[in-house]
Amino acid sequence: MSAIAAAGDGDAQGGPRSRKGVQTRARLLEAAKQIFEENGFLEARISDIAERAGLSHGAFYHYFDSKEQVFREIAEQLDEQLAEPMESVIFAPGSSADPRERLFTALRRHLERYAEEAKIMGVIEQVARYDDHVAAVRSASNKRHRAAIEASIRGMQSKGIADSSLDPKVAAAALGSMVERFAEMALAQGQLKCSLDDAADTLAGLFVNALQMTPTKAKRSRA
Repeated sequence: MSAIAAAGDGDAQGGPRSRKGVQTRARLLEAAKQIFEENGFLEARISDIAERAGLSHGAFYHYFDSKEQVFREIAEQLDEQLAEPMESVIFAPGSSADPRERLFTALRRHLERYAEEAKIMGVIEQVARYDDHVAAVRSASNKRHRAAIEASIRGMQSKGIADSSLDPKVAAAALGSMVERFAEMALAQGQLKCSLDDAADTLAGLFVNALQMTPTKAKRSRA
């Protein structure tokens, strides 16, 4: 039996049908993620990915056409994992929580998830600068995030707890970009050392001040 046939048991690149095929593909994705984190995209080799997954070089091509394809899929998966339902957290229907507390919760969760994937996110941010597909994935993700923030701002404006004179689309773009750029700079590039609580609290404060949100609570106490 060939290595390719053995690896997939009848599965195809279009998507594995058997449990074994699903598990093998997941092993390749996790192995590729590790190799990209360790070596970067340009230096990563398919043979290294296959070896890390405990498979033959040929088995890789049963599931993926290239390292570009596997990298793009990793980027897409991470964008889904890191996406934060900002609207439901910041402006949850019926929630009595203070807006700043809801902001803190949403931002803390987003930064925590980003920090857990900081190594690969650093690689993804680099590749997005020259790979059109990865750039499109990041752009679509950012667009979704901005739309959620914009919806939250509009909702808060309608309730009289955010400055109604602000353009919600512009405000969402500015504040969303601030969060994403901060995450990349502080967590992926390591240019700033601070606790996630401090980061989330400060970012929440900037949101509150920029949107003139009311009511607000005093700054979170720290041990």
